[in-house]
Amino acid sequence: MAKPAPHYLGHRKRLRDRFLKSGFSGFAEHECVELLLTLAIPRSDVKQQAKALLARFGSFRGVLDAPLAELRSVDGIGEVAAVSLKVIRNAATLYLQETSEDAQVLHEPHRLSDYWRMEIGHLRHEVFAVAYLDSAYRLLRDGVEILQEGTIDRAAVYPRRVVEAALRRQAAAVVLAHNHPNGNVDPTEHDKLVTRAISLAAETISLRILDHLIVSSSDTFSFRKAGLL
Repeated sequence: MAKPAPHYLGHRKRLRDRFLKSGFSGFAEHECVELLLTLAIPRSDVKQQAKALLARFGSFRGVLDAPLAELRSVDGIGEVAAVSLKVIRNAATLYLQETSEDAQVLHEPHRLSDYWRMEIGHLRHEVFAVAYLDSAYRLLRDGVEILQEGTIDRAAVYPRRVVEAALRRQAAAVVLAHNHPNGNVDPTEHDKLVTRAISLAAETISLRILDHLIVSSSDTFSFRKAGLL
């Protein structure tokens, strides 16, 4: 007599069928993580690993944002599964970047905001990034750059570097962005000083500073919306 199929195979199929019908709508958070893990762990029940990841990192977003080494340290998560989760996350970031390239930033500012939250909002050290735009305020192809990486609370940014990079790319405008690892996106006096300094340097070459965004993984502060640009 043939052995019955392992119970988890039917569970995986039900997860896939539900996803194909309505995406992640109606999924519990651990089921979302489970479905991702089934792509990397083919012959095992992954419910316990999914719940362990959520217990360790707090949320679906926390799982995808977790460093590779910390993912590997969770019981039942090997190298392939950990790398697969990072591939999925980076694929989502690339999708947001390419979506931003097709958008007119003045009319759809949320696209860049979403991208920067995904790209740098989760980092545990501060980085300063720039998006380079053409004269129609569309993101140039491959037009995003991490210009400076700093410590946990400060990235040293030089106005000359921003201007020189914009000239090399023949950009007409830029959107500045940096993250606050502590999650508080309110601008510091240093943030305001750096923004003013870059704006003054940009004026000398008729480069427009369209916005400066401060991001965390879940929030954004816009200098333009706040009337600071």
